[in-house]
Amino acid sequence: MFNVAQQWNRCLDVIKANLPAEQFNAWFAPIVAVDYDQENNRVTLKAPSQFYVEKLEDRYFNILKLALKKEFGENVKLTYNYNVVRGDNASLVEQNEDNSSARLKQELKIRKPNVGNPFERQDMLDEIDPQLNPRYTFENYCASMSNKLAVSVADAIASHPEVKTYNPFFVFGTTGVGKTHLLQAIGIKLKEDNPRMRVLYVTARVFENQYTTAVLQKKVNDFINFYQSIDVLLLDDIQEFAGKEKTQNTFFHIFNHLHQHQRQLVLSSDCRPSDLDGMVPRLISRFKWGMTVELEKPDYDLRRKFLAMKAAQDGLTISDDVLDFIATNVTENVRELEGVMVALLAHATMLEQDITIDLARSVIGNTVKVSQRQLTFEMIAETVAKYYNLSTDLIYGKSRKREISDARQLVMYLAKNEAQMSSPSIGAKLDRTHATVLHACIQIKQRMDIEKEFSREVQDITARLTQ
Repeated sequence: MFNVAQQWNRCLDVIKANLPAEQFNAWFAPIVAVDYDQENNRVTLKAPSQFYVEKLEDRYFNILKLALKKEFGENVKLTYNYNVVRGDNASLVEQNEDNSSARLKQELKIRKPNVGNPFERQDMLDEIDPQLNPRYTFENYCASMSNKLAVSVADAIASHPEVKTYNPFFVFGTTGVGKTHLLQAIGIKLKEDNPRMRVLYVTARVFENQYTTAVLQKKVNDFINFYQSIDVLLLDDIQEFAGKEKTQNTFFHIFNHLHQHQRQLVLSSDCRPSDLDGMVPRLISRFKWGMTVELEKPDYDLRRKFLAMKAAQDGLTISDDVLDFIATNVTENVRELEGVMVALLAHATMLEQDITIDLARSVIGNTVKVSQRQLTFEMIAETVAKYYNLSTDLIYGKSRKREISDARQLVMYLAKNEAQMSSPSIGAKLDRTHATVLHACIQIKQRMDIEKEFSREVQDITARLTQ
């Protein structure tokens, strides 16, 4: 007996092998095969919506067509089935060989649900101010391993608003790691691509003040109706709701309405949902429905990228050594980095001073507490590898090439003398024995005694580690 689901899974295997996982999960994972007409060689797939089908074909028609032909034969026909409002005849879309009638070329239209409900405003909705800062775009948002997942999910939401895989999207992190910027970047891209979409960025504090005013003016229903009309709600600093039970209960109903009507919610907090104190349990449970991602403290790569970007935006000429020094010593958050750059700009433009490491050290001392770094083995390996233009992976590898072996021995020596690590600990990091580490340290010491150039290199690297 022909198994259409099994055959469709083979198609998915073909598609999955040719697409990034993120794209496959967003566009093909939600689709299921529901029927196969053998007489007419017609496959019926169930998709989330008509708009979903349109965008799917716009982006992936060729790969979909090839996969179907491979598994169902040359003359396969495709029909989509999706949930529609009763009475809407546009429930099927047929994909023909010439590909001409299959594409439905219409722009995204933001429509009110056809199902009436007491929370729905029936009049034409006015345009609203999305409360977005044009500076906070994805183009101005520096990405690295410390925020890669959060940025990827945010971009997916902004690029494909019709897909609600990440709803709600809950992003958390300490102060100054870029939560507000990320929320606003989502909103800006959505408005650029879909001008009619009702997007709103609001802080929890503003939401609370609006609710209090609505209560005093006896306009709570108007307040709720407004928020239930939003297509994408970007709510910042939701931890501010703590202890405010009436506000939480009101938001609970707004959240339910938006989520049930396939509206996107993006929320930020300074901690994960399970750590939110003073929140009603039913609200916390809803925060966990979608995708929760942490924005970690900016790593060195992100800090360095941010500083280079700010220098270019401000028209400052800053040497790599100065940028490295700042990135090494200002480690808590991006906001502190921005403060340092503002101070450097003032010194350079108003006082006409050259931006040197000494000036940077002075500015940092006045702006933030200079980080007293605890040297780690990873820091040492990265610094040595960078100094000799090697990949850090080579340090940890098995290569016996002279330049790699020498660099590896130097890492052992510095870990022993600068980080005060024990020989067994160093050996464990590199999968070497205690005796190998001791031998490396002796070799480096002997070389420093007789090779003056090498001794200067070691001193230079040590200075970089202790700056």
